[in-house]
Amino acid sequence: MKIHPTVSVSVSDFISDPVSSMNDRAGLRPLRFVPLCLALLMSGCMVGPEYHRPQVNVPAQWKELPGWTQADPSAAEGPKGEWWTAFQDPLLDELEPLVAVSNQTVAQSYANYQQALAEVRVARASLFPTIGVTGSATRERASTSTTSGFSSGGARIVNSGSLEANVSWTIDFWGQVRRQIEEQSATAQASEATLANAQLSEQIALANAVIDLRVTDADIDLLTQTVEAYKDSLRVVSNQDTAGTVPPSDLITARTQLENAQSSLIALGVSRAQYEHAIAVLVGRNPEDMTIPHSAKLPTLPVIPAGVPSTILQRRPDVATAERQMASANAAIGVAIAAYYPTISLSALDGFTQAPLAGLLHVSNYVWSLGASATETVFDGGERSGEVAVARASYNAAVANYRGTVLSAFQSVENDLSGLRILAQQSEALDAAVRDSIRGAQIAQNEYQAGTVDYTTVATAQATQLSTQQNALTVQQSRLLDAAALIGDLGGGWTGVLHDAGHPQQVSVDRGSSANANAATPPQ
Repeated sequence: MKIHPTVSVSVSDFISDPVSSMNDRAGLRPLRFVPLCLALLMSGCMVGPEYHRPQVNVPAQWKELPGWTQADPSAAEGPKGEWWTAFQDPLLDELEPLVAVSNQTVAQSYANYQQALAEVRVARASLFPTIGVTGSATRERASTSTTSGFSSGGARIVNSGSLEANVSWTIDFWGQVRRQIEEQSATAQASEATLANAQLSEQIALANAVIDLRVTDADIDLLTQTVEAYKDSLRVVSNQDTAGTVPPSDLITARTQLENAQSSLIALGVSRAQYEHAIAVLVGRNPEDMTIPHSAKLPTLPVIPAGVPSTILQRRPDVATAERQMASANAAIGVAIAAYYPTISLSALDGFTQAPLAGLLHVSNYVWSLGASATETVFDGGERSGEVAVARASYNAAVANYRGTVLSAFQSVENDLSGLRILAQQSEALDAAVRDSIRGAQIAQNEYQAGTVDYTTVATAQATQLSTQQNALTVQQSRLLDAAALIGDLGGGWTGVLHDAGHPQQVSVDRGSSANANAATPPQ
């Protein structure tokens, strides 16, 4: 049940004194109430809780970086700007900027961001009155019959018309509309951070694909060299087999070893093609349109200052997304609470009406009306309290999501740091193992030619050498991938600044901005 108490003032009869109407500046009389309306609006409150970001437990230092102490976060140097240049790879330098303008995942996130900004404009529109103009003209046949039922002399044709401007305005006295704007603005900022996160994720994916491609090329070179070495060994064994100085099994072993290496080399072509296709898609191109030249030069392993854990809260776009979603959910509580309060509306009409139509715009035909209404729900079966409970539960879920996102961010960085530390130790051990395996294969080959060992010893030593070299290459790949992951988990080059979506004039998108700008470049 709803009560609709209405207070209204209206004047719809014709003004009989043209002079008086001119003194009232016909059409301005309703405007006398505008200052009162504005005063009511400005004096209105905003119900609902004010937003404060919940506290999270932030460690003073990274566990995997012993010896680090709490420092000034502003002095911590993390990845800045075009972070991929630290890898010193020309392919990365060429392709990474294309992600912001051509990647379709980024394009989708950009469209979602534009939609969120439009929702803010929709919410802001409710702060202002709705103004309309209505014009009408009517021609009708009027009866001339008297009350006794007799005609007084034929039908009468009547022309009538009106031209009126009308205004309606629901005053945001309790702040419901302003809370809606706050909610939509926070949602838009969350969408902006999501856009930045999508862009960073695709850039990291591109870096990973390029690293994988470079390692595959290096593996191709390694296997190519191995195949040539096995061919040389097969020629030696074949000559000795012809001379009858070695058993036939040595020839079979050498041939099988070569064929297996050739098979592995061919198989790498599949992986290389897939990485090349993935790179093309990440920069928004058809796979058939991109061919990447072979290059076995691995990217440089960058040195990445991790800063202190507290900087994660400002540098990661996914954390910013979760925080802005939390702010949006908090504002939604105020929207739900505002439903408990009455809705206050104003309406006004100003114009001319006349029958017959001639002289419609004469001052004597000027009419106006002004009305106000207040509507309050007395009983709704618990609907409003349920909406408030829903909003509060949604906020609590957003808080848990925010804290969980922060914890996951800390976990990811710790994983990256531990991976880099341990892989560095493993790489050092493998470098020594590679040197020993090369030396061991050479010794086995010499001993075989001297006739002191069979070819199985040579094949085993050569297989050990190849396996050790491939393991070392894999560790190098893991170190590079971990470095790229650490850059992403530290937020890349994102500055952490979000636009104030509640003021559209402050939201601008620079089509020429770099991939790490606050407002991402509109993808094509």
